Amino acid sequence: MNSNSATNSDSQIINKLPQITAAFWIMKITATTLGETGGDWLSMTMNLGYLTSTLIFFGLFVVALGTQLVSQKHYPYLYWTVIVATSTAGTTMSDYMDRTLGLGYTKGAAILVTILFSLLLMWKFTVGNVQVNDIRTRKAEVFYWITILFSNTLGTALGDFLADDSGLGFFGSWLLITGILGVILALTFFTRINKVFLFWIAFILTRPFGATFGDVLTKTREKGGLDFGRGYSSLILLAILLVTILISYRNKEDRLTAVPAD
Repeated sequence: MNSNSATNSDSQIINKLPQITAAFWIMKITATTLGETGGDWLSMTMNLGYLTSTLIFFGLFVVALGTQLVSQKHYPYLYWTVIVATSTAGTTMSDYMDRTLGLGYTKGAAILVTILFSLLLMWKFTVGNVQVNDIRTRKAEVFYWITILFSNTLGTALGDFLADDSGLGFFGSWLLITGILGVILALTFFTRINKVFLFWIAFILTRPFGATFGDVLTKTREKGGLDFGRGYSSLILLAILLVTILISYRNKEDRLTAVPAD
């Protein structure tokens, strides 16, 4: 390799994010639902408590994120492992704030909304954009993952509020969020509203969508659920996620699009 090639390689990074397609959203919903059932399984079924579970899952998130940051291309299973880690950590973080600290769903959600918007503003101010499919710098990549972590945490609080405090119940909450996501989909295709803005709204809402779907799987029949339990539900969701990843990435080359670093 000559010196010019080495210099060119040093001045570029690899875009390691997946394309935003229908398959992406299916995997995102499945992964975040798995985070809901997996987080509840450790904190509640295994009785480790929200704080201990949060520390465990946050540690796993840090390890997975570190591996993702040093990777040289888009590895589907690694990417979705980080997504699941943000979801499990977000589930127990939200439950710790709302239940252990006694903030409740409304105050907890308000705090998380403030944090999330602050992150997006900081991202925009320091990087220049909040792109979700073309990350150009390491700084932007870190902002991307921290924003995802807090969006999933907010989604947990919102899902719990809708399912428990709003009076809609699990199924009613699921129908409401489904309707809102349908509106966002229509706005994406038929309006000129900023697509990145719509993406983050959808990303946040698919978390409570998954949370309410997880409740349908795990809760007893008396409470409107299917009573599969958290453990079995987690295994079912993990299998669905793995199969979906396998099918979605089959016969596709890894995305190795190099883009100039700032």
